[in-house]
Amino acid sequence: MMFLGTGDERREVKTNLRFYSVTECNFFAKELARRYGNYRHYDWLDRRDKVTLYCVPEEVDPETVRVY
Repeated sequence: MMFLGTGDERREVKTNLRFYSVTECNFFAKELARRYGNYRHYDWLDRRDKVTLYCVPEEVDPETVRVY
């Protein structure tokens, strides 16, 4: 799951990425989220541009859903 913004401006971005392992998912989530690094050092960063990512385990059929 990917969210852009904070507070009232927070909105979910539909990514539809599925991974075979949560470790792999966490790697990509970390890489996508680090575009700005640690937010406490970036007071100038617009709240709408902050990103938060979560890996949520889900069972899917790899025959019908693309899995990375």
